Amino acid sequence: MTDTSGHHIVYGTLVDFLTGEELPDTDDERYRQQLARLMVEEKGFAREELEPRLFIETIFNGQYVKSTIELTVRMADRRMMIIRYAPGSLVTRERPAIAAARILDPNYRIPLAVVTNCREAETIDTLTGKVLATGMAGIPDRTRVVEMSDELVFEPFADEKRREKEARILNAYDLEVCCRGGVCVTDKPETKS
Repeated sequence: MTDTSGHHIVYGTLVDFLTGEELPDTDDERYRQQLARLMVEEKGFAREELEPRLFIETIFNGQYVKSTIELTVRMADRRMMIIRYAPGSLVTRERPAIAAARILDPNYRIPLAVVTNCREAETIDTLTGKVLATGMAGIPDRTRVVEMSDELVFEPFADEKRREKEARILNAYDLEVCCRGGVCVTDKPETKS
């Protein structure tokens, strides 16, 4: 039976490719699972090198936002790359992906970010914001990430004002507005910041 009572159509449940966890079966989750398979089966990453569903919580102007990072590539005890999925245009996804990569890890800026709708993709240098590659084939495979690792800069991103600016950007871009016109109900109470 299809559940259409919420924000997304839920077809039932599915088993997460990476963790074996049972998740709601939605169109978006099917694309996320396809992305995880791509990273393991075609790009050569081990399942253990992929961290699924990490998130950053922000509250600004009374708006709570939980920004999800679909996949984070972690090798040699460092997060090398984040991958964010969303349907639609990639250009509007670039800036929040850069912001997420800059603040997800409290110790350093994650050097690479990928934005994708699972048809197209952009790989971005999170220091400069420059698009390094386009297309699903442009997502670096494991061999390429290893090759790049000496060139990648894992600079600390500790300045509180810069971190707050990136968190504000993430909050503004990732604020989800329901199709009914109101702000989506969250499990976090609104507070002032």
